[in-house]
Amino acid sequence: MTKFKSILFAALAVLFLASCANDADKDAAREALTETANAVTPNPATDATPAANAADTPAAPTGPTTTVQWNETEFDFGTIDQGEAVEHSFSFTNTGSEPLIISNAKGSCGCTVPQWPREPIAPGATANIDVRFDSKGKRNKQNKKVTITANTDPAQSFLYIKGEVNAPDADPAKPAVNK
Repeated sequence: MTKFKSILFAALAVLFLASCANDADKDAAREALTETANAVTPNPATDATPAANAADTPAAPTGPTTTVQWNETEFDFGTIDQGEAVEHSFSFTNTGSEPLIISNAKGSCGCTVPQWPREPIAPGATANIDVRFDSKGKRNKQNKKVTITANTDPAQSFLYIKGEVNAPDADPAKPAVNK
């Protein structure tokens, strides 16, 4: 609200000066208004709070970065019946010279749940991220993404799980549900 008051005050000052001043004073008033507006206008790139940014994207651990090599980044589970759950283990190797620290792994929806190692993975070591897809309430084609956040560059890696879910009560006239 304070920023709004400052802009309003500056605008009123310009209007007042414009009504009773010569051209040089009017130009000075316009410059003052521009400076005031620039000073109080928020810049989302620099004024965002760390808490707001943290809510959008999990932060990668600070410190040195490393590299990771995935044996595969996509798994096709084929065709399953609605209500079945599928699990797959994605294997990876820390190919860098620093310990690999995974700070978060998140599925694109609640039906896709990843489990990841919480301890640092030493350089040269291999580990797994297990992903479970629950087809309850799903039908037809499914494409799910798991976002891995770690001390790598770039900080995020993506794993994909896809397939087809047969629903016993699926009505071919209804559109597919892919949540």
